[in-house]
Amino acid sequence: MTQQRRLIVLRHAKADWPDVPDELRPLAERGRADAAAAGRWLAAHGLVPDRVLCSTAVRTRQTWELAEPALGGAPELVLEPRAYKGEVDELIGLVRALPPMVRTAMLVGHRPEVQELVLALAGERESEPLERLREKFATAGIAVLDVPGEWSQLVPGSVELTEYAVPRG
Repeated sequence: MTQQRRLIVLRHAKADWPDVPDELRPLAERGRADAAAAGRWLAAHGLVPDRVLCSTAVRTRQTWELAEPALGGAPELVLEPRAYKGEVDELIGLVRALPPMVRTAMLVGHRPEVQELVLALAGERESEPLERLREKFATAGIAVLDVPGEWSQLVPGSVELTEYAVPRG
């Protein structure tokens, strides 16, 4: 019997708007506090990933760097250029390529891409967390998805969104 897997999708925290290319935008002060709060929320809920797929953008890397210390583990970090502005099919492909030994994975990315990914994976199901996420995938928002079966079998509509939280610092 195949063990259940879990996918955590974390939208980067609030970014600043300096005059730099989009990929180089850093977190704003509030974003730094919210990223750390996201790490504390994950730790409090026992959600420590084995592997983190993180967009190469500065704000996503900073979000992970500020969230990670609260987790007490040492997840493998993979900086993934395709997680920056990747289409839903491409993001699903990244997750499908995860090795079987990874039980809990995290994707740190951007809106609208992460919102579209979660909505595609959850399909037409109805739930309170899904309704809130449909309205807005807030900065530093965390979606927790239960994935039945192997990563390689992941298809749209096959997962359940069990939690959607927006920790604030």
